[in-house]
Amino acid sequence: MSTTQSRTRPTPTTPPDPSARGGLAARVSLGRVFAPVPSEFLLISSTALLLTFFGLVMILSATSAVATAAGLPPYEAVLKQALFAAIGVPLMFIASRLPISFWKRIAWPALIFATAFQLLVFTPLGVDNDGNRNWINIGGLQAQPSEFLKLALALWLGFILFRKQTLLSKWQHVFIPIVPVSIAVFATVLAGHDLGTVIVLVLILLGALFFSNVKLRLFVIPLILAIAGMAVFAVTSPNRMRRIMSFLDQNCIADYLDSCYQPLHGIWGLANGGIFGLGLGNSREKYDWLPAAANDYIFAIVGEEVGLIGCAVVLSLFALYAVGAFHVIRKTDDPFVRIVAGAITVWIVGQALINIGVVLRVFPVLGVPLPFMSQGGTSLVSVLVASGVLLSFARTLPAAVAKREAAIQQARAARAHRQAGAAR
Repeated sequence: MSTTQSRTRPTPTTPPDPSARGGLAARVSLGRVFAPVPSEFLLISSTALLLTFFGLVMILSATSAVATAAGLPPYEAVLKQALFAAIGVPLMFIASRLPISFWKRIAWPALIFATAFQLLVFTPLGVDNDGNRNWINIGGLQAQPSEFLKLALALWLGFILFRKQTLLSKWQHVFIPIVPVSIAVFATVLAGHDLGTVIVLVLILLGALFFSNVKLRLFVIPLILAIAGMAVFAVTSPNRMRRIMSFLDQNCIADYLDSCYQPLHGIWGLANGGIFGLGLGNSREKYDWLPAAANDYIFAIVGEEVGLIGCAVVLSLFALYAVGAFHVIRKTDDPFVRIVAGAITVWIVGQALINIGVVLRVFPVLGVPLPFMSQGGTSLVSVLVASGVLLSFARTLPAAVAKREAAIQQARAARAHRQAGAAR
């Protein structure tokens, strides 16, 4: 008996269409762009944008009338700030797309470049303002290099502490190279007599150490050194001592025309606003009564024009920003992300609290801008880019959370398997 085997010929396949492959790649790319983002991403980005927009409105209100009275264009200040906002906001979202590996790679170059940029204040490009030499003027544009030094220091500290995670129980590895390099960075700003910026840089250092889980006894020593250094720097400056003594004097009337003038007009502006404020554009203190009304004392104008309610809105936005940032810190499994996010959060939220505390006369006058809101292009761009770094970290959270949940499920399954084996 013979059997016949039939073989089926393979049907010829049509070669894939290159255009279809390109269309699929385009769809995949668009899918990544419009992929769902975690709630922390939305919280941080929305509060940053709202604070920036609110700051533009208040800068317009604080500068337009005085500029018109002086015969200058009324919208010049706000247009210049809006230009920096138009640069900073896209940079924030570009930074949000960069991977964590990128921030690790640029930690050292960023610190070196930012320090070199800060040293330009001691060249002919440097500008002296009220005894502080912390600005440069290039082509008619004035910039404050120390604002970029804050972000660079946060990234560098995160990278060094991340690399030394297993060695942080030894004080030698905590102090070297962190303390010598940090002191050198502080010295470049202290040489320009800008104590307020140095305080913020110290907060960044302490925040990075805290979120790196350094032992408390090793954390306290840099804190004591920082306090002692700032005390010595304050005592050796007669101008700063006058401001500190006027801050301690609650009446502050005897020295009204000197060191008490600005703090008193700031608190009077807040008092004038009451609960609902005088209305946008109706501030009285901005008519050359309050120095730096659009800069360090913008919160006083907020209180005068939109009252206690407006101040509460600003504080709530900063609180929501902090909530989103601390969620990133709490949910991440990456020590680098936790340290850098913690340092940036301490910087931005701490600087906001210092600025508001100065206006409320809780702290002496330190010359620290209100993040997102004070007039100053370099300050605005630096905090927006720093927010972009937080957004970049927030994008990694779903993967981190899924990884953690998978590990938990695997551990539960293994435990249940062991229990079942023991029962048999």
